Amino acid sequence: MSTLPVYRWRFAPEGLATFRQLRAAGLRPAGQPVVAQLERPRRRRGPLVAFLYRIDLAAPVRPMTPARWAALERANAARRICPECGRDPGYRIPPSLGMCTPCAYPTAS
Repeated sequence: MSTLPVYRWRFAPEGLATFRQLRAAGLRPAGQPVVAQLERPRRRRGPLVAFLYRIDLAAPVRPMTPARWAALERANAARRICPECGRDPGYRIPPSLGMCTPCAYPTAS
């Protein structure tokens, strides 16, 4: 069983980056394995953990095509339709409720 090297917050070596740092640079991990772990200590709780990837093995982010934009629009629209009443309440349906707020909390008449 292999273990990952663990670095403290702000002490990661050059050439490694978190997923968010790669994304900010226009890169993606491209299927490479996690090579190290970054830990940020917190009071009264366990440390925050971020995984580190090699920058030299990262690939450019794939551009959004018109078909991918259309699929994203359809997925977002589907999350706005209430399964109970079938209306668009103007916001994303909370997964905890599973329906729009008026359907989840009907007013007593």
